[in-house]
Amino acid sequence: MSSSFEKDQKRRLISSYFSVVLSIALVLFLLGLLGMLVLNAKKVSDHFKEQVVVTIYLKDTAKEVETKQLEKSLAMADYVKSTEYVSKEQAAEFMKAENGEDFMDFVGYNPLQNSIDVHLKADFVTSEHLEKISAEALNKDFVDEVTYDNDLVNLMNDNVKKISFWVLVISGIFTLIAVLLINSSIRLAVYSKRFTIKTMQMVGATKQFIRRPFVWKSVRLGMIGAVLALIGMAIVLYYLNKTFSDLQLLSNPVLIGLLFVVIFALGVVITWISTHFATQRFLNLKTDDLYY
Repeated sequence: MSSSFEKDQKRRLISSYFSVVLSIALVLFLLGLLGMLVLNAKKVSDHFKEQVVVTIYLKDTAKEVETKQLEKSLAMADYVKSTEYVSKEQAAEFMKAENGEDFMDFVGYNPLQNSIDVHLKADFVTSEHLEKISAEALNKDFVDEVTYDNDLVNLMNDNVKKISFWVLVISGIFTLIAVLLINSSIRLAVYSKRFTIKTMQMVGATKQFIRRPFVWKSVRLGMIGAVLALIGMAIVLYYLNKTFSDLQLLSNPVLIGLLFVVIFALGVVITWISTHFATQRFLNLKTDDLYY
């Protein structure tokens, strides 16, 4: 009878510990994913901004020397990420591949122009910078036209600002929720031991002596939950980096390492604080209040 009771108690204790570890791991995992989003938000926005193309169309009278000189000056500019010269023949081949038919069969000649596609650095993809760059290019006698999608640039910049703001707000809210969820799990685990706490207090044990084993047990559970969360984060980060290699999510290992350290520290600190206050609450209760 006693053996069966002890087994049942041990089973319940293991189940309680498992639920605490699982809840800590899931909450820290989600918090870690949000942290990765915050760290890489600028990188992702920069990636999309750098896809915006400024196309400089050249007149048919443009000399090869002038074209190469323009290409070289653009490549050396601090606002340019990359340039690509596209001849009218290459443009015609591209249109033919895209449309599935050769438009020159109908027109009889190639009406397209030689051009230079310019990809700017993300910080310079704004309407003001684009207008300035366009004006500088149009000052060249052999440049016919400069085109770019100004509406897309404005929309992208507005959305980046809005998304950045809401990501920060959601991060704060989610951090608060994480603390509350972990705190609730710890409080439930300590609640099941409230009579043990009160018994130890009644036989003369000090509050610090009573709290210590509960705190260390919870901290160990927090460590285990944090390690599981970090393993999950590492798997997701590896998969995302492999799938979206252009984003180079692993290009800054120091920041990633710092995020992992912060998540692990949160698992330890939150469980320590939660257990401290949970045990303190039951230590301050009267014996009769333990039944409610």
